Amino acid sequence: MSGEIIKLDASIICCGNTVGQKEYEGPLGKLFDFHCTDDRFNKDTWESAEGEMQRIAFNIALKRGSFEYSDIGALFAGDLLNQCVGSAYGLLGCNIPYFGLYGACSTCAEGIMLASILTTHSVFDRCAAITSSHNCSAERQYRTPIEYGGQRTPTSQWTVTGAGAFIIGDKNAGKVKISAAMPGRVIDKGINDANNMGAAMVGAVCDTLTRFFKQSNTRPDDYDLIITGDLGHEGAQIMREFMEIEGYPLGENYTDCGILIYDKQRQDTHAGGSGCGCSASVMSAYVIPSIRKGIIKNAIFIGSGAMMSPDMIKQGNSIPAIGHLVVFEG
Repeated sequence: MSGEIIKLDASIICCGNTVGQKEYEGPLGKLFDFHCTDDRFNKDTWESAEGEMQRIAFNIALKRGSFEYSDIGALFAGDLLNQCVGSAYGLLGCNIPYFGLYGACSTCAEGIMLASILTTHSVFDRCAAITSSHNCSAERQYRTPIEYGGQRTPTSQWTVTGAGAFIIGDKNAGKVKISAAMPGRVIDKGINDANNMGAAMVGAVCDTLTRFFKQSNTRPDDYDLIITGDLGHEGAQIMREFMEIEGYPLGENYTDCGILIYDKQRQDTHAGGSGCGCSASVMSAYVIPSIRKGIIKNAIFIGSGAMMSPDMIKQGNSIPAIGHLVVFEG
């Protein structure tokens, strides 16, 4: 049946991540593996810097697991840039079969899901899922270059400069199990405000999570953590209201990667963080290690993505969205 839960027998073996200076100065700063003080990562352009972030995060993950490039059967990688050039250029020279993904901010969950399916069914022994975003490259593509100094609305989110890499194997390979997933459906709630991505994406996230609860016969309090990425403060509040209407009120075990990565009072990020690298960095630096240590026993992660382009918004279209769900267990 279309939309059924996918049962998985995979695991996260190890992770790696890298972030920019603003992210390092946030609440999770000391958990990140590597950061760059000027966000350039020794490159001449923001787009090249984003590719370098992916390369660094991947190499950190490989080193942590004592792996070589030849030990990875396939790469699933994506970013926010046109044609996913951050991923393609950043992972040049790895000589590993490559699948480029675009799911906007849901790309991290999408990559982990697809890699887990293939390792569960022994197509590959190990896969890597790698995701990134860069504030300056995203601003240049979706809005205006940062040099323009345009004002941001209170509902707008700050694109995270960050990258996360996950090496995934079968259920016996790592301590963090990937037990289930549910692919999202493209949902359009009629939101056409490109400065309010939280509101645009929340309908798709609620659709996926509600379907999952119904099909799994579980409820929010059956999980230590339910985390979205990235609805931010605005979208997370709407999420709580929508899920209560559906009969699944979310408690203190619900949060969002875009809320966790920045300090709302101290850092000027308005509605919180967003971008492919937001959930990738938070999941790899905070959530997965917490599960590995036994602090969190099980978690639902729903990656949310706004499937839009600047041209479609200029043409008067609303913003369709997607929400992919993955279940982790200790």
